[in-house]
Amino acid sequence: MANYLQTELRGRTKEQQAVIQYFLEDGGCFSSIMDDAQYDEMVAKKITAVNWKKRALKYLGVDEDQVKEVEPVHFENWSFDSLSAYAKMGKDGIWRSSAYQITWIFFSDEQIYVYQRTINMVEDGKSERGEEYFYKDITNFSTVSETVEKEVLDKRTCRGEGIYSRQLVEADKFKIVVPGEKFECSVKKNKYTQTSIQGMKAKLREKKN
Repeated sequence: MANYLQTELRGRTKEQQAVIQYFLEDGGCFSSIMDDAQYDEMVAKKITAVNWKKRALKYLGVDEDQVKEVEPVHFENWSFDSLSAYAKMGKDGIWRSSAYQITWIFFSDEQIYVYQRTINMVEDGKSERGEEYFYKDITNFSTVSETVEKEVLDKRTCRGEGIYSRQLVEADKFKIVVPGEKFECSVKKNKYTQTSIQGMKAKLREKKN
């Protein structure tokens, strides 16, 4: 194993090592590494192994009958915020991260409940949180595209020397703004996200009137 990987791989599971190699090797002078599709499949298996809606309700301590004001909303996408998360642009031109974020939002008559779980593919720990916001306290629902600066491997020499550069990654986020704070989560730009947020804004206007 090349010296540049020894520190990063030490103490990791076999799966975590494979993920680190995916992000830190270019496959040029080294043994074969998984491709973009294989990494996507690995992450998908971890995500689909859990019923996140059920887990969210349990974590928030609410019964599904309490949050039937409108259909719950869920968002997910790669997360680039963590300083420890690796980032890489795949051969398909899509940026990926070693962290993946899942968010569920539920609606009762007077407030919304938010659950968020960030899965780090190279760490054993978990990042999980739950929040509650009253409609009357919410200032706005918004979507933004922000740039996150990440140090990314450009290429690696046959001697194991890495050549890195700092690149700007565009990250799409949904934000719940309340006085003094805000909640944000990673989202994908698609029709579901757009329709869901429009519905949330309509519900907020209804509750404000």
